[in-house]
Amino acid sequence: MAADTGSNTEARSRPTLLGSDSTRDPKNVYRVLSGAGLVGITALTLAVVGLAEARGVFDRHALLWHASDIGGHSGDLPTMLALTGVVTVVAVLPLCKPQPRRILDTVTGTVRSLLVVTAALATVGYFDYTLRLPRVVLLSTVGTLSVALPLWFAALQHWQLKRGGGTLVVGNNPKRIEAAVQAAAEPVVGYAYSPTDARDPVSAEGVDADGGHAGIPEKLTQYECLGGLSRLDDILQRSNVETVIPALPQTDRAEFFGVLETCHDHDVNVEILNEHNESVLVKEEGAISAERTKRLIGINMEPLDLQNRLTKRLFDLAFATVGMAVLAVLFVPIAVAIKLDSPGPVFYRQERTTQFGDTFPVYKFRSMRPEGEQAAPGEEQDRITRVGRFLRRTHLDELPQLWAIFTGQMSVVGPRAAWTAEEEFLQNEMDTWKKRWFVKPGLTGLAQINEVSSENSRAKLQYDLTYIRNQSFWFDVKIVVRQVWMVVTDSLGLARRWLADRRGADSN
Repeated sequence: MAADTGSNTEARSRPTLLGSDSTRDPKNVYRVLSGAGLVGITALTLAVVGLAEARGVFDRHALLWHASDIGGHSGDLPTMLALTGVVTVVAVLPLCKPQPRRILDTVTGTVRSLLVVTAALATVGYFDYTLRLPRVVLLSTVGTLSVALPLWFAALQHWQLKRGGGTLVVGNNPKRIEAAVQAAAEPVVGYAYSPTDARDPVSAEGVDADGGHAGIPEKLTQYECLGGLSRLDDILQRSNVETVIPALPQTDRAEFFGVLETCHDHDVNVEILNEHNESVLVKEEGAISAERTKRLIGINMEPLDLQNRLTKRLFDLAFATVGMAVLAVLFVPIAVAIKLDSPGPVFYRQERTTQFGDTFPVYKFRSMRPEGEQAAPGEEQDRITRVGRFLRRTHLDELPQLWAIFTGQMSVVGPRAAWTAEEEFLQNEMDTWKKRWFVKPGLTGLAQINEVSSENSRAKLQYDLTYIRNQSFWFDVKIVVRQVWMVVTDSLGLARRWLADRRGADSN
């Protein structure tokens, strides 16, 4: 009877991994339904558009083009539509892979694939005039599919892949993993385990005298070990996981935030033991289910909703594009001034922190003499050059960062990206500093317009967290307007002082 009870417990704990009928596996069902939906939606769209073209609807109602754009006889239309269908299915087929995606990623992935379809059909039509699809037909097809396919994939993913998803516990100490498993409210699909971390105070209890690892606790034997932390990406790919609990001893940049970044990429929820709540951006208390044990806290992995993320990205692209186009004429004069003022390179490169503790290179116009860097805030003022002071006062040294905004590494507004070595000091001062790592860094932010720098790290952190909790498109616009006004005011102040100095020199 005990053996039977253990077997039943094991079956309940791994509902998605031990199913005997693979055809009912959520990911296999997703493959079949997504593929059938892709073919069906594409065929239906082409049939409707083709029928409208054959009946001359576009001739009567199209504002820009009409059916006379066809490069061959009307009998070629079925062949062209069939070719369009094949190319579309092949291009969009990767989205049929059962991989958790955010809605925005689903939309952009579909649109990107359809742009490839448009380019491919345009190329075919260029070399074979008889297979040139009328432009209005092509645009109508791509426009309809750009709406219908993302809706289908997003709805199917939410309905199928999220259904029956379980909890995965990851860690490097069996006792911590056991504690997290007991705290989990959802069915546990298994755990990911790497060798015990020597920095963990609990680890001494998990090492044998010969240096090996102690045995797995009896309560963990009913769950399957799916691999190590280094295989987390693969585990989330092949297992139906909805929630991950990182049972790690500390919130370090490499392991802990590496787990968070992987979960974010796979659109997987994360819950932590409350011992780490000071280092992460947690959800509002009301958003945590009352049925959850108090030992687990949900992490706010995506502070902005889909609409605000899309609006923010479009604003970043517009700002960076206009900024680079208007201010590009200043790059050469600034570079010449830097070279004439002091020896050294024109640009300065520095590794800074972005989302989930990852790093990226920031490029600025050099404003200091190229000597050894000081990590502590405020210890570099003596190295600033004459041209550098002007560039910093007018914020012209920041111009190269427009490219980082354009490529998506940064945003226009957000917590100011800190130098990775500087953050060592700041993290030692405040456990809550890492909460800034849940959004993209910005060119400017709430702390900057209030003239608070890293030298006053606690005030800066409070401004950054206030922005994260209240960020929106209009909040970003207000911050940018305020920052632009401050730059203009500082520049006019410099110009007035320069003119006053010139008048004083002329009078003498």
